[in-house]
Amino acid sequence: MAAAQKFGMEAADMARKLDRFDIALLNLLQRDNLATAEALAESVALSPSAITRRIRRLREEGLIAADVSILSPALTGNRLRAVIHVQAHDHAEEKGIARLRARLAEADEVQLLLDISGSFDLLVVAVTRDMAAFNAFADAALAADPAVRRYETSFVKKEVKNSRAIRLDERDVEA
Repeated sequence: MAAAQKFGMEAADMARKLDRFDIALLNLLQRDNLATAEALAESVALSPSAITRRIRRLREEGLIAADVSILSPALTGNRLRAVIHVQAHDHAEEKGIARLRARLAEADEVQLLLDISGSFDLLVVAVTRDMAAFNAFADAALAADPAVRRYETSFVKKEVKNSRAIRLDERDVEA
């Protein structure tokens, strides 16, 4: 659940709470969320205790949504990654599309699920162990679903960049 939804606030209301120190900390933490307050204090002109309090507040307010571990490609690099564009039937009931979204969102294979504009309705990034596992996933999750008109799949040949970081700047600071 998005932090804004979780706390009943609009994103613009949340951003107004930030100051330049929060912005600096959030940008640094997006690169290394295990950085110590002492290490962060080398880049942000605050004491380690002030940094610790700010980070705690940012987490409590939902502005830091999660702390995750990103696995090494040495462990996961041999997986098959697919980018799938899904087109729903023009006459598919909204409930049917909602069920499709919910099923895909729950699938372990799905890393990313987006509603998109254009000739397709959904974009799915899925990761499976191999082509046989992908075929089983696609048959069960997409081909068998009555809301799906068609889908097109591209397979990732090489990852060039993969980042969830969003650079914050002075426009995100309280005016």
